[in-house]
Amino acid sequence: MYKDLKSLTLSQLKTLMTDLKGKSFWAGYLFSFIQAQNVRSIDEITPLPKTFRQQLVATGYGISCLKTIEVLTDPDGTQKFLFERDGGGRFESVVLKDGDRHTACISCQVGCRMGCRFCATGQLQYQGNLSAGEVADQVNQIIAAGVPLHNLVYMGMGEPLDNLDAVLNSIRILNDNQGHNIGQRHITVSTCGIPSGILELAQTGLQVRLALSLHAPSDNLRHEIMPIAQRYPLREVLDAMRQYQRSTKRRVTIEYCMIEGLNDAPAQAKELLACLKGIRAHVNLIEYNDFPNSPFEASSRDSIEGFARILQAGGLETVVRYKRGRTINAACGQLGADRLQPKQD
Repeated sequence: MYKDLKSLTLSQLKTLMTDLKGKSFWAGYLFSFIQAQNVRSIDEITPLPKTFRQQLVATGYGISCLKTIEVLTDPDGTQKFLFERDGGGRFESVVLKDGDRHTACISCQVGCRMGCRFCATGQLQYQGNLSAGEVADQVNQIIAAGVPLHNLVYMGMGEPLDNLDAVLNSIRILNDNQGHNIGQRHITVSTCGIPSGILELAQTGLQVRLALSLHAPSDNLRHEIMPIAQRYPLREVLDAMRQYQRSTKRRVTIEYCMIEGLNDAPAQAKELLACLKGIRAHVNLIEYNDFPNSPFEASSRDSIEGFARILQAGGLETVVRYKRGRTINAACGQLGADRLQPKQD
């Protein structure tokens, strides 16, 4: 297996040039050709001397490239890309359209180890972490397909803080002005709540946004729907969020999936207000999206809007995110649903 140049930041490529006795500025050629021009072979990087290109190959380097299996489009304009990595393993990315602006929801793992009961991806077998190059290449391939991107959210398949090193390197790659130059403030990293990862992200100096998939205002309820909550009590997660906020001075986003009869009662909205006290937060209430064998149903729109009014009256900026991309299983919580088999009666 070759060593993937696509997974290296510009800084890492400069170090590689030093190690291989190449010129430092050659790193810029490598980076821009791989990331901005989406070349698939070292031979295509023609500003590099042929002998050095041959040296890279002989030293075991190559350039990975995701295979696009299919692209589906929902009537609402949402697109879903199904990718396959080298050696197998399929995963999905979604592009959401809002007027002329596009947001890519990208993946960091094939499957997911978190096992959240309201998420189709959590029901799939975990097949491994994506590399930084494979994470960044989702953006390369989407842009190459003619979609201009304005925002990135690490909210696709997988838990970003469970693959933090690759996620951080992919952010540095995608933010670099010799690549796609996507502003850090236009990038959001989502987590189901891993305190050590939240604190590590706070120390990186990156100006990205952080979102917490909360979905319940109490430990008992979180335990019921999110297995990871049994390892990390809500108090520890929220303490980490407060520390993150003290370090970065940035507001955080709270993701809350509205599930009928489970977490949508007015009393639970008041509980949520109490547990978020002292955290500068924006709340996204997400209409639940079902999938094969899902044990839950979506809250009614009246319940969702009533829940939102309670949060807003308590001083929390709150937005309702209604279903998008459902006809192609691209809505929040549906990635991987195409590969789940309904139970036989």
